[in-house]
Amino acid sequence: MSEILDIANDMAKDLFKVGALDAITMRQVESLCLQKKRLFQAEDIRKIRTKNHVSQAVFAAMLGIGKTTVQQWERGEKKPGGAAQRLLDLVDRKGLEVLS
Repeated sequence: MSEILDIANDMAKDLFKVGALDAITMRQVESLCLQKKRLFQAEDIRKIRTKNHVSQAVFAAMLGIGKTTVQQWERGEKKPGGAAQRLLDLVDRKGLEVLS
């Protein structure tokens, strides 16, 4: 999240706490502050895995998916969707330690 969005989100939280902002508006502000979903190419996934020094089997186990899925991602035969994109982004930014 950008610094400006961080500040806006903090201000909205404070306004919500004192009752100056309703729950619906607060949810709208929070949704604007969500990290955008990244689209991962085969090479991106391979780089994330190798940066974390794990095999395809270990990477798959840590993500809770099958080894075949990781292989297909890395060959570009399939693309990760929804939750997998979020996990890959998180692992890319913070490392595999966040999943253990």
